[in-house]
Amino acid sequence: MTRREEYESRTEAFLLPVLAEHNFELWDVEYVKEAGTWYLRAYIDKEGGIAVDDCEVISRILSDWLDQTDFIEDSYILEVSSPGLGRPLKKERDFERSLGEEVEIRLYKALNKQKEFTGILKAYDKETVTIETAEGELVFNRPDIALIRLAFDF
Repeated sequence: MTRREEYESRTEAFLLPVLAEHNFELWDVEYVKEAGTWYLRAYIDKEGGIAVDDCEVISRILSDWLDQTDFIEDSYILEVSSPGLGRPLKKERDFERSLGEEVEIRLYKALNKQKEFTGILKAYDKETVTIETAEGELVFNRPDIALIRLAFDF
């Protein structure tokens, strides 16, 4: 397990029961370096959407725990936020939660001269993702997918 994976999994293990108490769900935890700065990000959600106050409550609890346990060696910035629109689907629960929703898929290589597809997420497994489009069902191999995320309309 890498240091990054350890930080993410320890944070996730702490957050799951805390979020359950507040009727929130954990969307993702990531420990990433951007422009030379480390960020520990927790994405939380709930029925009807997350408010700024919700993020502040969880941020305070998480920050106190991180100060006590002090297991992250680097200096970093803690962020707690909602996953937001256009969030990528990464984990099994993301796919499970998004069945029946409209998604956008971007491929690494063009398929029939096209790299981007939009449709309703119909099915998924370890190897494939199936969407329903106006032209019918399309099945993509997971390794060919550069990005899959919830579609959003403006």
